[in-house]
Amino acid sequence: MKPQIIFFSLFLLLMQVFNPISAIAQESFDPDELYFEARKLILDGRREEGREILRKVLSKYPEYADVLVLMGRSFSWDGQYDSAGRYYERALLASPEYEDVYVAFIDNLFWSGNYDKASEILEIGIEKIGPSSMALTYRKSRLLYYRESYKEALNIANEVFAKAPKTEGILGYIQTLRRLTRINAVGATYDYDSFAGSISPWNTYSVYGRTRTDFTGSLIARVTHSQRFDDSGTQFELDAFPSLGKNSYGYLNVGFSEAFFFPQFRFGTSVFWNLPKAYEIEAGYRYLQFSEVTHIITSSFGKYISNWWLNLRLNYIPGTEGSSSSGNLQVRYYFSGPEDFFSLQASTGVSPDEENRDFQSQLLNSYRLRVGYQHLWTSRWMGFGFVGYSRDEISKDNFRNNLNISLGTEFRF
Repeated sequence: MKPQIIFFSLFLLLMQVFNPISAIAQESFDPDELYFEARKLILDGRREEGREILRKVLSKYPEYADVLVLMGRSFSWDGQYDSAGRYYERALLASPEYEDVYVAFIDNLFWSGNYDKASEILEIGIEKIGPSSMALTYRKSRLLYYRESYKEALNIANEVFAKAPKTEGILGYIQTLRRLTRINAVGATYDYDSFAGSISPWNTYSVYGRTRTDFTGSLIARVTHSQRFDDSGTQFELDAFPSLGKNSYGYLNVGFSEAFFFPQFRFGTSVFWNLPKAYEIEAGYRYLQFSEVTHIITSSFGKYISNWWLNLRLNYIPGTEGSSSSGNLQVRYYFSGPEDFFSLQASTGVSPDEENRDFQSQLLNSYRLRVGYQHLWTSRWMGFGFVGYSRDEISKDNFRNNLNISLGTEFRF
């Protein structure tokens, strides 16, 4: 046999041996890599592209729980709760002891309003995973919240915060529950303001009582008496925080006074929205009637990040002789609970909600720094203390320095 024929025959034989391997290699793929590729597409809003990749993975790995959960999440985020549920059911069969499956499935049932089914899946999850799962314990509290059992929901939420304070949104959620469960309280505050000899010190005393009704939400009556500018006067106020649904609430304030340094009449209103990812936004209006009327448009943007709460408030004051604005940045760090925190505030201008500030003087600029601490000493007693320093520009060459000390306590029953 000629050498050329022998060589050609060997070549054909090798091709037959390696060609199937090559074909298999071309068809193989990494399911984990495809999962992350699909996840990025879905989070970027390209849902259907991501689902197509997930379907390919499921065609070869039909019990890949993370892929099933991600597919379900993608439908949940689009409001297609029934479609999402079918993938969660499959994931539950594939991985009955996987916590993420229960978390995603229960969230989907919450969003669809199917609380009975959510309760059923939650019980199975706690049985399989165990009561130490803070993710499931948190959802147990949420289920009680949706069923309006706010006190029980709050007790469980406090347990979650104590053991897993970095749970996303837990602080904002607890604040909402406290707003819904606080029934009765009385409190008192005292403010001392020194102006480094520019004017005589101010002394401001306030007492208040708080209760709750279904119509008004938290209802607070407050009386504030102050000694200022060698005179004294009293202001009477009423605050209400009505619920506007599961994820929003309102604020209403009315007040009146005969003292020249308080508004003769004041009115305020705001609407707060609790958004996903522990965000909160507010839009509101304030009306202050002195010798002239001041209109103030206010808004705030808040965010809970682990044990931190950040809030930026902006105020806009339109005027015929020119408009003005003010801003306040507040940062809180929470320790053992939502009533135990350190606070830092930095502001410019005067906020309509700072009653111990001077609204009568026409301040050109004002800068303020304030620090403080609040603590719930017992289940009934709360106390706080703040120290603030401000520098107010009365005129171009006239500045007034102000040291403020604020103390307060509250008794709940």
